[in-house]
Amino acid sequence: MSKLNESKKQYNDIEIPSELEQLVSKSIQTVKMEQKKPSFKKLGIGIAAAAAIFVASVNMSPALAQSLSTVPILGSIIQVVSVQEIIIEEDTYNADLKVPNITGLTNKELENSLNEKYIAENKVLYEGFQKEMEALKEVGGGNLGVVSTYEVVTNTDEILSISRYEANIVGSSSTTMRTDTIDKKNEILITLPSLFKDNGYIDAISNYIKDEMAKEMEADETIMYWIASEEEIGFETIRPDQTFSITADHKLTISFDKYEVAPGSMGVITFEIPSGIIKEELISDYYIR
Repeated sequence: MSKLNESKKQYNDIEIPSELEQLVSKSIQTVKMEQKKPSFKKLGIGIAAAAAIFVASVNMSPALAQSLSTVPILGSIIQVVSVQEIIIEEDTYNADLKVPNITGLTNKELENSLNEKYIAENKVLYEGFQKEMEALKEVGGGNLGVVSTYEVVTNTDEILSISRYEANIVGSSSTTMRTDTIDKKNEILITLPSLFKDNGYIDAISNYIKDEMAKEMEADETIMYWIASEEEIGFETIRPDQTFSITADHKLTISFDKYEVAPGSMGVITFEIPSGIIKEELISDYYIR
């Protein structure tokens, strides 16, 4: 049995206290009613309420808390909750927007700013979808689809990395990824430049990635990257704020959106950077080792 299936079985075997089950059922019915007319103004209130229900329920039920802590997947994402999902299914128009919410930080300014940002991102997607859908209807219709979801990439005692994905799922689909990495002990948001002494990391990482791209293409003819050269336009350097995360074993990863450095068939691309490549550029080995 795979670890994922084993974790799923453990999750399904959890006995939920009756009072919590009733509370969750009531909350689900409320959300379903509200989803008929999605409102991001109401969503802000819903997030606070859902987070409070989740945290309070765990605190009130030691048995549930213990059960959650024994499940590998759930135990590692206890501070990130999906508080609302907005679904639109109307003929050839489809949207599925999941809003994550971070709970448990004592730095409420950071917690609130991140959660407000996640609401704002999905609000922009929702309003853009509605506007484009109405425009298509006026000219006779068409196909339109958008999805937003998230993934907890890393959740240790020290680091929380959460990635949000936005995808256009019709025609030549595109996917963008944004990641926030949080120092859980000091409760600060880590940026890529904050890890390094100066901008020297840009060339060090970029050169490594270009070498890896060339090696992968040489080893497998089905792999293709767009690398800049005298004849071709393509990848030259990462951005100073390139999407990144930190793994559980303190390695730096750098990611590129779909179509950013390769054909769409390659999807979102991530490279793990050997720590030795950037050792001299790092401020310290506290995060990256």
